[in-house]
Amino acid sequence: MSPTPSLVLSLARQAREHPDRNAVTDGTSALSWVELDRLANRAGRALAAQGVRFGDMVTIAATNTADTVIAVYACWKIGCIPQPVCPAAPQREIDRVADLAQSRLLVGDASILTTRPRFTAREMAASAEDDTPLPDVVSPSWKALTSGGSTGLPKLIVSGDPATQQATNHRLARRDADDIAVVPGPLYHNGPFISAFGALAAGARVVLLPRFDAARVLATVAAAKATWLYLVPTMMSRISKLPAAIREGYDVSSLRTVWHFAAPCPQWLKQQWIDWLGPDVIWELYAGTEAQAITVISGREWLAHRGSVGKPFKGEIRILTETGREAETGEIGEVFMRGSPGAAPSYRYVGALPKTRGGWESLGDMGWRDRDGYLYLADREADMILVGGANVYPAEVEGALEEHPAVASCAVIGLPDDDLGSRVHAIIHRNFEITAEEVLSHLSARLARYKLPRTVEFAPVPLRDDAGKVRRFALRQERLLQPGRA
Repeated sequence: MSPTPSLVLSLARQAREHPDRNAVTDGTSALSWVELDRLANRAGRALAAQGVRFGDMVTIAATNTADTVIAVYACWKIGCIPQPVCPAAPQREIDRVADLAQSRLLVGDASILTTRPRFTAREMAASAEDDTPLPDVVSPSWKALTSGGSTGLPKLIVSGDPATQQATNHRLARRDADDIAVVPGPLYHNGPFISAFGALAAGARVVLLPRFDAARVLATVAAAKATWLYLVPTMMSRISKLPAAIREGYDVSSLRTVWHFAAPCPQWLKQQWIDWLGPDVIWELYAGTEAQAITVISGREWLAHRGSVGKPFKGEIRILTETGREAETGEIGEVFMRGSPGAAPSYRYVGALPKTRGGWESLGDMGWRDRDGYLYLADREADMILVGGANVYPAEVEGALEEHPAVASCAVIGLPDDDLGSRVHAIIHRNFEITAEEVLSHLSARLARYKLPRTVEFAPVPLRDDAGKVRRFALRQERLLQPGRA
C-alpha cells in the first residue's frame, strides 16, 4: 500500500462523499464525481481487455474535454501510465510518440489519424458494463509528457512520481477541495496537465476551456466564481491587451491564486497583473517537466526581487560558467539542477539523454542569482544570439516587443550575417497594422542598439501555441532553408 492515498482512491472518496457535485466541466458537458468514477472504472476495464497491463503507457490525444479526464483516470485505475499527445499533430508525429511509448492503442476521436487501434474514452466506457470499483493499484508513474526539445525530435519525460496524492503537491499549488480551477491551456502540455489533475486530486472542481480566448477566460472566471487560474505569459499578455471596457466588465475578485509558468514573463506584464489582482494572488513557478528542482515566487517577493523566478522549493540549483566554474553573484551562466540528496529520480527520458555535468543536469537555460539567492533567467543557451561578440537574449527582445499593443505574439531568432556573425530577426503576428519602422522606434526606447532587430517579418498566424510555447529552432530552420522569407 502506498504511504499516501492513490489518485484512484482519492477519486473514489470524492464519488462516495460528494457524488452529485461537479468534478469537471468542459463547455459542452459536465461530469459529477460519481459519473467520472464509474466511467473511469468501465474504461479501465476496456483498456485491460485490449491487453494493456500494469506499467504500460497509453497514448491519449488530449483534447480539453471531460473525455480526456476519463481516459487519464482509466489509466490510473489499472496501473498504467497516461501519455498525452497533441491531437492536432500529424499522423507521423503521433505514431512516432506512440512508438516511443510502446502504446498498444491510442485514445482519441475519429479525426485522429494513427496506425494503432483507436478508441474514444466514451467508446471504451460503453464497451464495459461493469462500473464497480477496481482493485486499488498505484501506477508507477502518474504521467509521461512529450517534449520536442531543441532538435524537434520528440522525447518522453516519464515522471518519477507514482500516481499518488503526493505527486500533485497541494501545499505548493495553493489549492484545496473548496477551489474552482479554470484551466485554459492544452492538457497535452505539462502545466495544464498538472493544474487540472492536481486540482481534481484535491477534490476541487475543474473548468476546462476548449482553447484559449482572452475574453472567454475572464467570462468563465466571473461566471464560475473561480478561485484558481493557470496561465502562461502569452495568455496574460492577450488578456491585458483587451479593451479596458471588456476587461473591467468581468468580476474576477473571486480569484485567490493565479499561477503562471512555462515561459519567461516580461517585468512590465507581471507588474500589470500585480497592480490588477494584488501581489498575494500572483504566483510563479520555474521548472522543467523533468522537475529535478522547482523554484517558486509570490508576487510580494517579486516586488522585492523584480524579474526573479524565486528560490528552490524542491531540489538544488547552481549556476556554472562555460569553464565549469561556479558563477559569481550577478554573473550569467548555465542553470544546473539536481534533486535533493537521497531523493528518488524525478523523471526518466525515453528517446533522449540528459545534459549532465558532475551529477547535475541542465535544461539549457541561462541565468544568474542575486545576493539573496533568488534565481533570474536570461534565456536558453541554444537560443542566445551572438551579435558582433555581444550576447542577445531573445526573451528580452520579445518582452519589449510585446509591450506594444499591436503585437499579438512574436518570436526573435538569430540568422547568419556576413558582418556581425548573426543578426537579430523579429517575427511578429499583429493585432492591427504596424510597420517595421514603428516596431524599431518602439524598441529603440527600450533596448540597447546592438539588441535591436536588423530585420522584421510579419507572420499571418500566431507564433506561440495556447501553452505559450514557441519553437525558435524550427522557425530558424525554416528561414535558413528559405532565405527569401527573412
